[in-house]
Amino acid sequence: MEERIVMVDSGTGLCLTEGQLDERSAAATVQLRRRGVRAGDTVLICLTVGPDLLVATDAVIAVGGIAWPVPAELDEGRLRDRIMASRARLMISDLPRAMSAARESRVRMVVSVAELHSYPVSRELCTESDPTGRRTKGDCEGV
Repeated sequence: MEERIVMVDSGTGLCLTEGQLDERSAAATVQLRRRGVRAGDTVLICLTVGPDLLVATDAVIAVGGIAWPVPAELDEGRLRDRIMASRARLMISDLPRAMSAARESRVRMVVSVAELHSYPVSRELCTESDPTGRRTKGDCEGV
């Protein structure tokens, strides 16, 4: 039985299956709990649209937090305004301008996607994988 694909990254063509989403979200949830995120906490998420955004949002919701997405394409000034308005103490982002914009806010911890990815990488993506586990744009067609 083939696993259902929940997302295909338009930039890379990489697929994310239901199982991978569950696995990665569970690992990210553990990492957020280890960093003190509790039910009711607001967590800023400033990532480009793709699998990492989906995993991060799912993990924040799983800990009972409030996911506050901030569009990654905003300029630093608008990012700063959104970050200040959120009153969040934690942000998930890899964007240097988002980290810079958070300097004067209540954000005390910025977690990168890499820090949330302490999950085992599944080699079974959509269909067959190359030795690195990466997909090409055509790999998900027909799945």
